[in-house]
Amino acid sequence: MKKIALLLAMLLSCGWIIAQDARSISKKAENAINLKSMEMVSNLKIYNARGDERTRKITTVTRKFGDVTKMMIRFIEPADVKGTTLLVYDYEDRNDDMWIFMPALRKTRRIVSSEKGKYFMGTEFTNADMSKPNFDDFTYTLAGEEIVNRLSCWKIESSCKTAALENEYGYSKRIAFIEKENNLTQKIQYYNRAGELLRTQTISEYKLQSNDSYFAYHMKMENEQNGRSSVMAVDQLQIGSTLPEARFSPAMIEQ
Repeated sequence: MKKIALLLAMLLSCGWIIAQDARSISKKAENAINLKSMEMVSNLKIYNARGDERTRKITTVTRKFGDVTKMMIRFIEPADVKGTTLLVYDYEDRNDDMWIFMPALRKTRRIVSSEKGKYFMGTEFTNADMSKPNFDDFTYTLAGEEIVNRLSCWKIESSCKTAALENEYGYSKRIAFIEKENNLTQKIQYYNRAGELLRTQTISEYKLQSNDSYFAYHMKMENEQNGRSSVMAVDQLQIGSTLPEARFSPAMIEQ
């Protein structure tokens, strides 16, 4: 009886260690690309199922103030979307706040939780993809290993803890393929409640920055349900920003 109890304890302990390892690997991957302040210009290409292309140019500014990272994404080309601006307050320990300014409507409105899983400006990226997920909203499982882009990767499954979170994020779980050597995420798959693959994101062209963090210059999101895709490629990146905190406010993004 004692041997059975000891064996059970060992099995439970091993399960706990695996869970902790999965969580630890995910945290390392998050920290590997942790740029607290930056400015960049990106090209965004949107493809429909036939391969027809639309192009957008956007600017992104990010700065951390206290325990909140504030980010502003603004469309600068073409004319029909110019001035459209997304403002994100990314908190460490609670849900993000988001606002969007639409020049055609001449107003700024708050994006509520039920809208965060919706697609952003006609792309295959969602509003939720525009900010870092709350780390404690998920449970983490080590689902094996796989070679991606000729790199040995951990497969980490992150499942939403509640149905409300599934609705907010727009998926029930994601599987991240995290390269073992530098903890860089190479690919992410997003699944619905039925276990169907919704979207696949590939991340590439990582470059080491002066603050010892990595940054990906190329991201592609493919919709596995409708054949559409979106590609974001960074043209210019500057580490650090001097934009004052006052500019990161819902009232100011209209200017």
